[in-house]
Amino acid sequence: MDFIFDVSGLADEKESFTDSKKDVLKYLKIIGVDSRFISYTPSKIYINNLRFSKFSRKRQETFNKQYPEMEVVRNSLFQKICSKAAKTLSDIEPNSTILVPVDNFMINVILEPYTRKYGIKLVNDGDYDLIANPTILDDEVNQIFSTIFAGKGLEFNKKDNEIYSLINVPLNWINSFLEMDGRDLIKNENNDELASSFMEFLEDVAPQYRENVLKASEFIEEKLEVK
Repeated sequence: MDFIFDVSGLADEKESFTDSKKDVLKYLKIIGVDSRFISYTPSKIYINNLRFSKFSRKRQETFNKQYPEMEVVRNSLFQKICSKAAKTLSDIEPNSTILVPVDNFMINVILEPYTRKYGIKLVNDGDYDLIANPTILDDEVNQIFSTIFAGKGLEFNKKDNEIYSLINVPLNWINSFLEMDGRDLIKNENNDELASSFMEFLEDVAPQYRENVLKASEFIEEKLEVK
């Protein structure tokens, strides 16, 4: 239930809040927002899951009275991306240290709430337990087709010390969101040309082929592991 009074005014009487990440998250908690389902950046708050975050319009109004310069992004496509990513992130060991690429906005913004959800730590260098692999769905499917066309059959290259938060997310989803958010788009420059041409053909006849190809590959890999 939304607050029926102006929480920001009540909070100000007791303490002041700075623009630090700690204070922003503290204020969100005070007004009833679950920060495990939002991604924090210094200039924007991205809602990962609207229902679980409880970040209603009323709470956003209260939040922006305290932080008028901070934008709250209620992007449904971003929420779908986070939902896809969650399927591969649910197995992360709590309190793990994860090495993330400095310049990959999507990896960083998706993993950020897991610092609160699972107590993980994100680092750019030094010691770590896991590596955040930036492979997206299109890259993985391209690799599958590439090895098949080369006569090598399926190759399973996933590593136990890597997490693949974007492997279920198609490139067009990512770039559509990045464009709406005013950020640089991702370009696939190292993919196999024959596989890319075949994927373009399939795009017209079976738009959901990427997800199906990945599921088939994962199913085969699981069966081989059982044997």
